[in-house]
Amino acid sequence: MAKDPVRVLVTGAAGQIGYALVPMIARGVMLGPDQPVILHMLDIPPAAEALNGVKMELVDAAFPLLKGVVATTDAVEACTGVNVAVMVGGFPRKEGMERKDVMSKNVSIYKSQASALEAHAAPNCKVLVVANPANTNALILKEFAPSIPAKNITCLTRLDHNRALGQISERLNIQVSDVKNVIIWGNHSSTQYPDVSHATVKTPSGQKPVRELVSDDDWLKGEFIKTVQQRGAAIIKARKLSSALSAASAACDHIRDWVLGTPEGTWVSMGVYSDGSYNVPAGLIYSFPVTCRAGEWTIVQGLSVDEFSRKKMDATAEELTEEKALAYSCLS
Repeated sequence: MAKDPVRVLVTGAAGQIGYALVPMIARGVMLGPDQPVILHMLDIPPAAEALNGVKMELVDAAFPLLKGVVATTDAVEACTGVNVAVMVGGFPRKEGMERKDVMSKNVSIYKSQASALEAHAAPNCKVLVVANPANTNALILKEFAPSIPAKNITCLTRLDHNRALGQISERLNIQVSDVKNVIIWGNHSSTQYPDVSHATVKTPSGQKPVRELVSDDDWLKGEFIKTVQQRGAAIIKARKLSSALSAASAACDHIRDWVLGTPEGTWVSMGVYSDGSYNVPAGLIYSFPVTCRAGEWTIVQGLSVDEFSRKKMDATAEELTEEKALAYSCLS
């Protein structure tokens, strides 16, 4: 039996990440090789012509799974009936801008898009916020879309998670698919805490702890963390553009695992609404280790947290609490 198509919204679809993301979705990378999709692409009026160009290319690619394309600058039309929403559009920080200026621009964008999703998206729509500040944008969206369940509003830290996997695989000169269960705690910012305390590597003699195989705690607590935290900036320095391919790929990983489930014994990192687990203040969108089954994520419980980890987890929570206060001050 052919499946009914799933409607997937991508905002900021004419931008760099959008251009990398939409072909991945149309190829089945996000929802599986047998799941037809209808793409809804939204961008701002100045990008309307470029957006139409992306639509032309989607037609030209003749993707078998792509059953329709909506390309629009109207948020209501873009949000109508969508089952998955990937929020890539946002206001990027420009040189000389204060954090509060960027925050107030994004607060107004996410407030209006929340209202459109709230009124027009399909019931049980799953939302992934990619645009920075991702955690706080997701929190604003949650505030202004009260009928969307809190558990359906998430932000992207899978890119950081995948970066951490990549650094470990490079360091140990092994396949990245043999590394699992790193954790990104906290904010998708340079205060995030990439944690390998519970990460393992598949070896011929079974699973071995990453810490044991790397056997260099100074590197793991220093350069490794810094490299993952600063990787976005390093890519901008190298490409003169921000990471788009890896961000798009991580967005597909995030939604695919959320919808189709995580492999047995493996967890991933997702920015989700905190319930107070691991003494993280409730009411923040914070990155936790999660497993997914039947379209629902669950925070992995009972992991030991040493003093080093605790400090890092608290520092990133503190930044998120400050961001939340700043965002709320922009509302008043």
